[in-house]
Amino acid sequence: MNARALGGWTAVAAVVAGGVWWWSSHTGAGGPAGAGKAASAPQEQAVTVVAVAQQDMPVTVEAAGTVVPLNTVEVRPQVSTTVRSVAIQEGQFVHQGDLLFTLDDRTDQANLEKAKATLLHDQATLADLERQWRRNQELLGQNFVSQGAVDSIRAQRDAQLALVASDRAAVRAAEVNVGYNVVRSPLNGRAGAIAVHPGSLVTPTGAALVTISQIDPIAVSFTLPEAQLPALLGDGPQRRDSLPVQVLRKNADGGTAAPLTGRLSFLDNTVDSTSGTIKLKAALANPNQALWPGQYVTVQLTLRTLQNVAVLPQAALIIKGEVRQVYVVGADHTVALRSVGLLHSAGLWAVVTGVQPGEKVVMEGKENLRPGAMVRESAARASAAQAASAGAGA
Repeated sequence: MNARALGGWTAVAAVVAGGVWWWSSHTGAGGPAGAGKAASAPQEQAVTVVAVAQQDMPVTVEAAGTVVPLNTVEVRPQVSTTVRSVAIQEGQFVHQGDLLFTLDDRTDQANLEKAKATLLHDQATLADLERQWRRNQELLGQNFVSQGAVDSIRAQRDAQLALVASDRAAVRAAEVNVGYNVVRSPLNGRAGAIAVHPGSLVTPTGAALVTISQIDPIAVSFTLPEAQLPALLGDGPQRRDSLPVQVLRKNADGGTAAPLTGRLSFLDNTVDSTSGTIKLKAALANPNQALWPGQYVTVQLTLRTLQNVAVLPQAALIIKGEVRQVYVVGADHTVALRSVGLLHSAGLWAVVTGVQPGEKVVMEGKENLRPGAMVRESAARASAAQAASAGAGA
């Protein structure tokens, strides 16, 4: 090897040695060994957390219902006669006692006058017998008549008293018959279709003159499964007819209108064995006639209210068969997997046991978590968690 080649190899060896020294000096603490330490350091995972709220939680059941009138009356005549006049219009709202129809009462008026005339005749006869009885009492004191004659007059007078009483009853009956010719509304409500016109012949067994439906207040009929019967009855056999009810309906644009509130008013005394359901009714005010008979609505019945319970979003629950778990975030930003008991769920929220109000649980980002992992909240996730907490509080 000549001197030039030897010098080249010497230069290469010097460069390689310098490179090794530089690498060693710059990676001794933070080189391969340091890189291994950094790789083994725990990584924080961004998650969304929400604080467990403490509040009252209503336990509600939902069912499909039908609006029905609180009371419906088919107005029929009490006598056979003809219609003289119609005082209402179809669909008109009427009050109790308002005039609906007048009927031809000429026959009944004649019977009333006849009954009054008979009463006057018998009253005159009674007055004559009263005078005879008093006169015979005076003559008996003077021994001009016998006791038997006085007793006979007294018996006639008593019989006439009974006849006059019968006549008075006949007059009252005739007055009642005359009153049947004036038909008035038995309740507040809306009139349906009118089935007769002036001159129509009506009878007590014929068709109804009109139907009056009470729509303020109004009722909603619905059914619930028989499994809800213990909650409906409460702690005793008495009917719980004061449970709050909300009625949801569609508005003109197809959306859901503001709910109407009422109270449970009827709980049937039997369970339908064919469907396994029990029939209920709720009564509620309807001053603006927002509900109409025959309308389909959704009924939400509050069975009870859980007091001061822990509430969290159902999205925070990890479901494994019958087991419910949540990731709880500790003060050191590590998570622990904890089993909880589900007491009730409604919509987006769940009532649970096993966590305390104020504790933070993971709502989003729990798919890749493991117990003991460190977590952090990103700004966007924190806003969502706060909004969810506000919703739970509301």
